[in-house]
Order: sequence, then structure tokens, then C-alpha cells
Amino acid sequence: MLFLAHTAHGQFLGLIVGFLGWILTMVTAGLDEWRLWYVSDVSVITSGVAWVGIWRTCFYSHALANIENCQSLSIWDSFLPVEIPVAQVLMMLAVICGLAGNVAGALAMRMAYFSVEDRRNLRLLFLLAGALYFLTAALSLVPLVWNMTTLLNNSTIAFPPEYHLPTVPESQEVGSAIGLGILSSIMMLISGLIFFCYQYVWESVSSEMSKAPPNAPWTAVTLQHTSEMSKGDGKGVDNPTFHTEDIS
Repeated sequence: MLFLAHTAHGQFLGLIVGFLGWILTMVTAGLDEWRLWYVSDVSVITSGVAWVGIWRTCFYSHALANIENCQSLSIWDSFLPVEIPVAQVLMMLAVICGLAGNVAGALAMRMAYFSVEDRRNLRLLFLLAGALYFLTAALSLVPLVWNMTTLLNNSTIAFPPEYHLPTVPESQEVGSAIGLGILSSIMMLISGLIFFCYQYVWESVSSEMSKAPPNAPWTAVTLQHTSEMSKGDGKGVDNPTFHTEDIS
């Protein structure tokens, strides 16, 4: 039989990298530290810095009732710049695509490691997993790069008064969430590339399937292939001293 387990160790590593990248993508979507706003007036924001994410804003204050004050950001808030609602949608799509990529990758690895018969969909699963990992990276990189660009251009956000945030901060910095998101996107790209580069299964499966009649099982193909090899190397030749009448 044709075993492919020894050829897919690199793809198993790619699956692990993709799974870790997917976890980091979810963490990036939930973090508040997309933008760091530094303010000069510390009468309300006593820490002097506020975190602006895609889902909420937070800062520490000793002047308000709560030490940590957070306000949620909705996709329907009219005061938000367009890159924040777009980031909310794209990051959720990236999480869903990353999950689908992990499922497809796990099914491909299971078929490569344990299946020895019907593996006609193996090539499709490897291609699907790689494409989903690439799509996850693209969906993450678009909002990350967009928000980082507007931040570096010192763009402003007209927060309502109840947010206690100035329209123009004294300075802005890129938060840790953007760096973490870029790292997760790179990991997704590496995983997709590893799955796309698995050429052995494409060649071996195609060559074995071409020898078999339509709808023939894999066991028949491999047994026929084994018998042909045994004849070619001189093994399995009948013993000329053996006679059928000796059996009786």
C-alpha cells in the first residue's frame, strides 16, 4: 500500500503554526491596544494614556467612579472613522476563515496519515487549507495596515463628551495589538505556503490513480503495483524444482 505519513511532517508543522496564528488573530481582535493616545490633561485620564481599540476605548482614572473606564464602540457609531467599523467586520471574517482553514488542514493531515484507500480528495483538501490560510492573512492585514497608516498620519476621532477623550491627542503610538496581528498574519501566510508546497501527494496520487481502472479501490492498485515490482527485480519467481504432483 502507498503510505504518505512520512511525507507530511512539514505540513503537520504548518498546521500547528496555522493554529497558533489563528489564536493570535482572535487575541488581536479582542485587544484594546490598537492605538495609544497620550493626553496632556490628566485631570480625568490620570494615567495620561488611553487605549483605543476596534471594540472599545479604555483608560485609568482616579477622578471617576471606576478606576478603569471603558466605552464600547459599535459599527453603527457615526463618529467613528471608516477604518474601525471595517476592522470589526474583517477581523471577524478572519477568525471564521482561520477556523475553516484549521479544519481543512486537520482533515488533510488525517487523510495523509491514516487513510490508505480513497484519497481522491486529498489534493483538494491541501489546496483548500492553504487558500483559507492565505485568505485569513489577507483579511487581517487589511484592517491592521489601514489603522496603522491612519495612526501614523495622526488622524483624529471626534469622541462624544461621555467618552472623556480629546478629539486630538497630544501624540499617538501603534499599540501592541497591531504588532501581534501582523505576526499572526505572517504565521498564516507561512502555513498556507507550506500546504501549497506539498507536491509529493499531487504526483503520487495522480500516478497511482492513472494505473487503476475507474472506481477501482486503492488496495487493488497498490497490490498490482507490488506484483509488478516483484517481477521486475527477480523476486517472487517460481521454483523450477517445485511440481504440483508433489503436493498430492
